[in-house]
Amino acid sequence: MDPRFINRLKDIVGEDGIRLADAQREAYASDAYTLAKARPGVIVLPRLTDQVAAIARLCKDFGVPMVPRGAGTGLAGGAMAREDAVLLCLSRMNAILSVDLPNRRIRAQAGAVNAYLSKAVAADGYQYAPDPSSQGASTIGGNIANNAGGPHTLKYGVTVNHILAVQVVLPDGQVMEIDSDEHGYDLLGVLVGSEGTLGIITEATVKLVPNPEAVRTLLVVCDSVLTATNLISAIIAEGIVPAALEMIDQTILRVVEETYKLGLPIDAGAVLLVEVDGPEIGIEAQATRVEALCKAGGALRVETAKDPAERAKLWTARKKAVGCLGRLAPSHATQDGVVPRTKLPEILKAIEEIATKHHLRIANVFHAGDGNLHPVVLFDERDPEEVKHVLAAGGDILRACINVGGALTGEHGIGLEKQEFLGMMFSDDDIDTMLRLRSVFNPDELLNPGKLFPVGGNCCPHLPRADEAHLKGIAAKAAGI
Repeated sequence: MDPRFINRLKDIVGEDGIRLADAQREAYASDAYTLAKARPGVIVLPRLTDQVAAIARLCKDFGVPMVPRGAGTGLAGGAMAREDAVLLCLSRMNAILSVDLPNRRIRAQAGAVNAYLSKAVAADGYQYAPDPSSQGASTIGGNIANNAGGPHTLKYGVTVNHILAVQVVLPDGQVMEIDSDEHGYDLLGVLVGSEGTLGIITEATVKLVPNPEAVRTLLVVCDSVLTATNLISAIIAEGIVPAALEMIDQTILRVVEETYKLGLPIDAGAVLLVEVDGPEIGIEAQATRVEALCKAGGALRVETAKDPAERAKLWTARKKAVGCLGRLAPSHATQDGVVPRTKLPEILKAIEEIATKHHLRIANVFHAGDGNLHPVVLFDERDPEEVKHVLAAGGDILRACINVGGALTGEHGIGLEKQEFLGMMFSDDDIDTMLRLRSVFNPDELLNPGKLFPVGGNCCPHLPRADEAHLKGIAAKAAGI
């Protein structure tokens, strides 16, 4: 990169805020989606919004792309930067700025870790509800970029339902405060889930909710995935909305038990983790009702956590599951399609067939209550042929989700991984409208370029390509507004 540009970056953030060595750049070559890798040109670690704004202005002046990144826990390649780009890592912007309990809100910098928000107010009886499994590492800025979910969003809602205001730096360096109380267009809703293509979130004000008075956590042991998925629909059909409703298959159960020795039923075909919460009055009746439904629907048995320690063990089985899979394979790729709950038996059967077709092993652990699948493909990324099968299997899974009335993503985002599939869900006019919107915020396409939209060629040569001339036509039409 231009030495003048690097020197100007050092003027903004200091020598300690720059990473240029090959080994340092290699460490940032991908996020948690390791099938797409590239060393960024330079990594910059600002601490203040003013520094982010200055970096954005500098990138605009030099025509250098920039890619925002939080903790790098994203699973779709959204935080991967090319060799000609600045990777803007916000992990040092991790302060909790203010707590306003009377109005149930907390303000934090974008690099603040999700779980730290709840820890900051736990003693006062509050929490920040969205709880992705990566919440011990993922940042609030990254959560906003991908509209992250988590087990408890079945009842409490996803990230967009909890964001009250953001401070955002636009690609030209302008700093804006966007508040949910403002009249007019819902710009806050536009920014949440935009995957870093419209602006760089540097601060956020989020809702706090009271901790529930009572919680009951049930482990529903099933003989098969089919039985478990049928129970999911049965529970929701009865008008019960659990705080969380998760499914874990036998592959996951066994490796978690091997790792943590939690006493999990490794002979089960699958288990459901069902949690209900609310006022103490009535909670026991609700848990009893869930248990009766599950037993009537074919569950082998239902176990209830007797105390917080047992509850924590059950949640360890869910939230630490993917991290245990290194015992089974050197690499894994987690998909993120969504299907209607009633289609879960059908889609899981399809995933099993896809695994057989591509000679792969696929484990399943997911947010069953809202149909948000997380099939985890196990493989060795050092084997090029196996990687081709993994990519092809991912495409087959997404097509299967769309074919049963589902969607491409629930919370991981489109990023690089799914961009060539966007046309399966959206028409040319839809994509044209989205590109027009992007051009309002990001007219030079310097902010997180090559993400979210089809580009007609990326790291996945097996995928169906959009026609390049056609895509250029859409982009030119969008730029003409």
